[in-house]
Amino acid sequence: MGASRRRGRRTAIAAVIAAVALTTGLTTGCDAVNKALDCVQTADTIADSVTDLQQAVENTSNDPTQLGESLTSIENDLDRIGDKTDNTDVNKAVDDLRKAVGNVRTAVDNGDNTPDLSPVTDAAGELTKVCTP
Repeated sequence: MGASRRRGRRTAIAAVIAAVALTTGLTTGCDAVNKALDCVQTADTIADSVTDLQQAVENTSNDPTQLGESLTSIENDLDRIGDKTDNTDVNKAVDDLRKAVGNVRTAVDNGDNTPDLSPVTDAAGELTKVCTP
């Protein structure tokens, strides 16, 4: 079921990319198209990373290192998108997601093996929303 959900999300992302490329290509230069595509692609990657984080929390008793690796993956994705945009809304969404991930990391460091991920999923949803034209 996870693969089907990812495939559906990727199809939706492909449609958004095509729409962004067409619309933005008519009104602005290639640089704007590339930035929009980077944002959408990175938001998709972050959505996958958040799914991996949820699974890592569920499987923490089997492999506690997965949780830290998932958090690091999201942080690396955030670094990439933050470096590629000067859009205020995207930067705010990245900052909010970075804060939510930091709070989960702190909870895990303090011994919480089942931290509340709802702020992370909410912030990831907001990032996806601001990356979608």
